[in-house]
Formats: sequence, structure tokens, C-alpha cells
Amino acid sequence: METINIHAAKTQLSRLVDTAAAGHEIVIARAGKPVAKLVPLAGPASKPRRVLGALAGRMKVPADFDAPLPSEVLDDFEGR
Repeated sequence: METINIHAAKTQLSRLVDTAAAGHEIVIARAGKPVAKLVPLAGPASKPRRVLGALAGRMKVPADFDAPLPSEVLDDFEGR
């Protein structure tokens, strides 16, 4: 865990954010006393990646997809 003075943190913020994003914790101190901690957030590494076409071949779109709904179904939607 790295400790850095608040003045230096202001001038090196971009580098410190990159360091924190890489998984390190940085303590920011004022007059040698810790006042804040810069820590990484759970990022994309913890989320599974999306795969395009993952459902390809598993779903079938009806040939009459754009056809109007039957009147009894349409009545249910419209509350009749």
C-alpha cells in the first residue's frame, strides 16, 4: 500500500487512478496523517464477457412475426 501526500496526489491523479485500477491501494495523507484511500472498484474483470450470437440457433422467430395480432389477443392487451 502506497502512501502519498495530498499535494502530490493532486498533481499525479491520473497515474494514481491507473495504479488503483490495476489493483493497488493508495493512501492519501495530509501532513503525514492518512485522510483517504484510493481503491480499485470491481471492474469488468469480475463480470462475464458478453458473446455476440450466443443464442444463435436456439431461438426461432415465427414467419408471421410482423402479422397483426388476433382480435382476442388484441382485446386482452387493450383491456376489452
